[in-house]
Amino acid sequence: MPLIPLRPLMEAAVIYGFGQGAFNVNAVAQAKAVIEVHQMFRSPAILQGADLANGFMGGRRDFVNATLEDKRTGAKNIAEAVRTYGEDSGIPIVLHLDHGRDYDSCRAAIEGGYTSVMIDGSSLPFDENVELTREVVKLAHSRGVSVEGELGVLAGMEDQVFSASSTYTNPLKAVEFFKKTGVDALAISYGTMHGASKGKNVKLRKEIAVAIRECLSHEGIFGALVSHGSSTVPRYIVDEINALGGELKNTYGISIEELKAAIPCGINKINVDTDIRLAVTRNMKELFHKYPRLQTSPSIGGIYELLEAKKDQFDPRVFLPPIMDTVMKGRIPDEDVAAIVDCVERGVREAVGILIVEFGSFGKAPLVEQVTLEEMSRRYKRGQA
Repeated sequence: MPLIPLRPLMEAAVIYGFGQGAFNVNAVAQAKAVIEVHQMFRSPAILQGADLANGFMGGRRDFVNATLEDKRTGAKNIAEAVRTYGEDSGIPIVLHLDHGRDYDSCRAAIEGGYTSVMIDGSSLPFDENVELTREVVKLAHSRGVSVEGELGVLAGMEDQVFSASSTYTNPLKAVEFFKKTGVDALAISYGTMHGASKGKNVKLRKEIAVAIRECLSHEGIFGALVSHGSSTVPRYIVDEINALGGELKNTYGISIEELKAAIPCGINKINVDTDIRLAVTRNMKELFHKYPRLQTSPSIGGIYELLEAKKDQFDPRVFLPPIMDTVMKGRIPDEDVAAIVDCVERGVREAVGILIVEFGSFGKAPLVEQVTLEEMSRRYKRGQA
């Protein structure tokens, strides 16, 4: 089935009370695996490409310095992969831009085939955030594409989005933001953090989500609430990485229990990236440990060298540049590359499958309305969404 915008999936999540995981992908193999595991559980799916992920998928190894043209190319590559593996999957799939940095980045994603975009104006003064978000909404809604904004600031770092401290979202300002921008979803700050070092025993300020949800209901406004920085950072995977020579320190996530408790409080979309990165990196380390001959493989030996040189890192994008054609296009030239791709896919299925079950989206695919971008555009124009 064709990709759908975010809005109908979020409407189902609100009505039926389930949490929908949103999972970041940075390679064709990751997109394939995310779709397959959702298909297995008959769950709707949200695949996310971060702004810099588009740069990486566009062939930019130093993705931090990706140009707009790199991002355009990467957006098309990700969208093509999602369409390839998603069209016959039988489940509704959203392709969502995570942390769009500016209007042009959002436009590049939309033109590349994304069906939902996030514009992150959270570092701006409120009025400037509103204005920027409103402009993205105008562009996106005219094409049937949904929009997520952000209000409040999360501590931590993810894809060069950094803040030393958190600023919690003001519920009254959140309602005002929905009214003034027309966004479909809003990322709020209520105690989560970006990255793998969230601190021990984090307690979420779930009352913030409750207050926003109650205020929206009172005003008759639809709005999905999004939890960024919500990776659980499984301790067993961190320990396995370190047992294989990794040097990861101060790695703590948000407990699954805290995230599950936030769902009935009004959280609808839960973003996860770090868990996937960890599982994929552990699998690659295990592969080279189990089969030492691969350490000098002409096609993937460079991955081993990067794993050994950067033991304190776990982002697969740091290690995968030796096989960029496989990353970008999914081509598998030999058995050694096939072994790495298998590591990637197994890691994704492990991390994502657990959370589909825990968040409660399994079996919910038939509950999501199959709305095309064209129909969504008409609804936005008529004010019916």
